[in-house]
Amino acid sequence: MTVSEPLIRVESLVKHYGGRRSLMDRLAGRPAISIRALNGVSFTVARGETLGLIGESGCGKSTLGRAVLRLHEPTAGRVTFDGADVTALSPAELKAMRRDMQIIFQDPYASLNPRRTVAEIVGLPLKLHNLAKSGREARDKVAAIMERVGLKAAHLDRYPHQFSGGQRQRIGIARALISNPRFIVCDEPVSALDVSIQAQIIKLLIELKRELGLTYLFVSHDISVIGYLSDRVAVMYLGEIVEMGPVERVLQSPRHPYTQSLLSAVPDVDSPGLRKRVKLTGDLPSPQAPPPGCKFHTRCPLAVERCRTDVPVVRTVGEGHTAACHFAEELVQG
Repeated sequence: MTVSEPLIRVESLVKHYGGRRSLMDRLAGRPAISIRALNGVSFTVARGETLGLIGESGCGKSTLGRAVLRLHEPTAGRVTFDGADVTALSPAELKAMRRDMQIIFQDPYASLNPRRTVAEIVGLPLKLHNLAKSGREARDKVAAIMERVGLKAAHLDRYPHQFSGGQRQRIGIARALISNPRFIVCDEPVSALDVSIQAQIIKLLIELKRELGLTYLFVSHDISVIGYLSDRVAVMYLGEIVEMGPVERVLQSPRHPYTQSLLSAVPDVDSPGLRKRVKLTGDLPSPQAPPPGCKFHTRCPLAVERCRTDVPVVRTVGEGHTAACHFAEELVQG
C-alpha cells in the first residue's frame, strides 16, 4: 500500500458521558461520576486503507467510530478529514461533510426504518445532499446501488421486514454508498449475522473498497475478521489504544498482553496446542472508575507493582508498531 497523507487524523480524542446519580447520591448531594468512554485516543487512517479496531464489548470501539463522524460529540480532541477540522465544523458544514463520511451500523434490524420502503431508505442521502435532479434519477441511482450490493432493483418498494438479516445489511451498505463517500466507519457490520452470511458481507466490503477506492475504519470484536480484511490494526482497552501496527506484525508478534490474550482465544487449527494460552482474570473494569497506572493491570498475568502506579508510555517496538506496556520491548509471544 502506498504511503500518503492520512485521510483521517484523530488527535487526543476524549469522550466522557455524564453519569447518572442514584436517589441516595442525590439526597446526599454527591456529584455524578462521568463515564470515561475515550481517553486521549490518537491514530491516522491513510487513503485507501482499512484500519481494524478490535477490543472487548464496552472498551469504546463504537463510541470512537461515532465520535470520529461526530455522531457523538467529542468532549475534547481533534478529528481532521482530508485536512478539514471536523470537530470545528458548523452544523451546516458538518451536514455537507457527511456526504463523504458514512457509517454502516451493527444491527441491520434496528438501523432501518420499518415504515419506509427500501427506495426511501437508500435514497434519503440523495435527498439530503441534493444529489438527484428528479425522483426518476433518484430511483435509478437507488436501483443501481441495490444491484451493486447484490439485491434486486425490483424490490425497491418492499419494506425491511420483507428481507433477511443479510439482505438488510446489504441495504444498509447501499445507503452508506449512495452518496459516493470516501470514508466509511463499519461498526461491527457482521456481528449480528450468521457465519456463512458474514463471509459474503466481508467479501462484498472488500470488493467495494477496491472498486470504489474507499477507506474503512472497521470495528469488530472478532480478531479473525480484523486479521482477514485490515491493513493495520488498533487494539483498544478501556477507552485507550494499547497496541497498533501492521496487521501481520501485530497478530504474529503481539507486544501487549491484552493482544496476546485476544489471539490466544482463537482456535489454531494448523498447530493445535502449540499456541500459548494467556488467561485473564476478572471482568473489564468500569469506565466510571478506571484503575490507576496501567488500566490493564487488574487482569494482566504479568502485572507488577510498577504497573499499578505508573501509566505506561507508548513504545515503538517495530516498524509502524507501537504498544503501551512497560514490558513491550521484551514481550514476545511464546
